[in-house]
Amino acid sequence: MANSCLQLCGFLLSSLGWLGVVIATSTNDWVTMCKYGVTTCKKMDELQSKGPWEECVISTALYHCVAFTQILELPAYIQTTRALMILGSIMGLPAVILLLMSMPCISIGNDAQSAKNKRAILGGVLMVVVALCALVPTIWFPIGANQELGLMSFGFSLYAGWVGTVFCLLGGVMLMCSSDSSASSPRSYQDNNHYYYSKHGGGSLPAASSNHHAKSAHV
Repeated sequence: MANSCLQLCGFLLSSLGWLGVVIATSTNDWVTMCKYGVTTCKKMDELQSKGPWEECVISTALYHCVAFTQILELPAYIQTTRALMILGSIMGLPAVILLLMSMPCISIGNDAQSAKNKRAILGGVLMVVVALCALVPTIWFPIGANQELGLMSFGFSLYAGWVGTVFCLLGGVMLMCSSDSSASSPRSYQDNNHYYYSKHGGGSLPAASSNHHAKSAHV
């Protein structure tokens, strides 16, 4: 029962974490940059919101975004952020499917518990990899943006990426620790009983055979 609860909590955390990683990947409100104060930057139209895909200029009467189309001319931190966040989002899908198939409430044919445990562990490993893929960009991107242009604040997308990373990491570790070793105990118990009965059954056969020969000789 405790193992099932741990597995369910790990699945929920991992799914929510993967959703946070997908949200961070698909949105652009990562950091807000400005060299001066907020009011001065808005008057000068220099308040900028930046993400992996586009850069936006924010002012009192303007919100204009320009997409990053020159891939080879982008800084290394933006290219790395794109690659790792896309990789983490893609890897999260088979991980969620594996975890869903390993739930105790879902049965696929005559699945053994050991097969479900293997799927849960594999899904947990994939979720840890997703967390590592999201951890590097969510740390490197604000550092690179701050070095390029003064960083003012973090955006919603970056917070979503941090929360998703933590949830994926916790959920993956919980799933890797939820392997149930009690599934093999009934098998060993049956093997012991089989050995016991075969041993005693085999020991009684010679006695029965000797009694039969004795009666035949007497007759």
